[in-house]
Amino acid sequence: MIEPDILRNSWAKVTQYGEQVPLYFYSHLFLSHPEVRRMFPPSMAAQRDRLVGALGAVVANVDDLGAAIPFLQGLGRDHRKFDVAPAHYPAVGASLLATLEHFLGPDWTPAVAANWTEAYGIVSQVMLDAAQEASASTPPWWDAEIVAHEILGGRRDIARVTIATRDPFPYRAGQSMTLETAMAPARWRFYTPAHPPRRDRTIELHVKLVGTVSWQLVSVMGVGDRMRLGPPVGHALTLASAAPDSNLLLIGANTGVAPLHAVVEELAATPGHGRTVALFYGARIASDLYDLPRLQALAAHHPWLTVVPVVSDETAWEGARGLVGDVAAGAGAWPGHEVFVVGSPAMCQHTVGRLKEAGVIPGAIHLEESQP
Repeated sequence: MIEPDILRNSWAKVTQYGEQVPLYFYSHLFLSHPEVRRMFPPSMAAQRDRLVGALGAVVANVDDLGAAIPFLQGLGRDHRKFDVAPAHYPAVGASLLATLEHFLGPDWTPAVAANWTEAYGIVSQVMLDAAQEASASTPPWWDAEIVAHEILGGRRDIARVTIATRDPFPYRAGQSMTLETAMAPARWRFYTPAHPPRRDRTIELHVKLVGTVSWQLVSVMGVGDRMRLGPPVGHALTLASAAPDSNLLLIGANTGVAPLHAVVEELAATPGHGRTVALFYGARIASDLYDLPRLQALAAHHPWLTVVPVVSDETAWEGARGLVGDVAAGAGAWPGHEVFVVGSPAMCQHTVGRLKEAGVIPGAIHLEESQP
């Protein structure tokens, strides 16, 4: 039986070594199983961060691994796009255990080894079962093509990219998917649709110019260019993760507003849902509030929705000023609300801290799951 404290304490000791941990893991994996190297991008920098994030998410839920099941199932379904086979799971497990043993040194006791072995066995089985079940009904990826492309934002570093899939792409508002371009094979990057599924099979993405794939989508690619989409992942930012009778506080910065817009549109298409929704939308300068006109149009048609634009770095702005998390937390403890927070890691950390200081119940705060 897994002892949560053993996993938590040993993982805390390992993570003190920072980037050395994923570097050692992938070196061990590629040396012991060189055939898997083709599944990963040439640059492993982003992938290393995702490994630590995924393990951290599992350890955070070690008291109730059932709470991590939706996350793990999403990983299992998503990893099919890499041609991951059942035989690869033992290889990953062996490299994980070797990495933990290396960094724990004398603290790698038989009890620690047994706990990590059992935990990885559960994780891998959940992922395998989800992958096999998904393979019976859905493909490992979807082919897509850009059908519209519009540059937005005061710095012209944001694009509204609309793609169309050949086959229906099943997802829920608030879920993300990975995207691979022909220009950067194996560099799958996460993006979130800005709306619920549409009948015409188009998907609108809000892309900020950060990283190679985003640079391609914003500055290089255009109508007619093709890509592949991985299966939808994530559960924390969907309406299914919130209590049915709860009101919502949505806090997003920059393109982090996309999944929040999707949730609002889903509610707008749900007559009599009975919720109130307050959406705080932040940016550094007013012209970067690219989605504000459409959100305000939704608010004009739906009295249950309030949209509060927040600008941090423009003195001429006449609305709410400051960091979006500070402004939202300054409104109080938001009793009866569940909170969705989307933005950069720094923005999310700051906002969650301020919300807790304001009295918001930690269990009511929803963040996007770590994406390996």
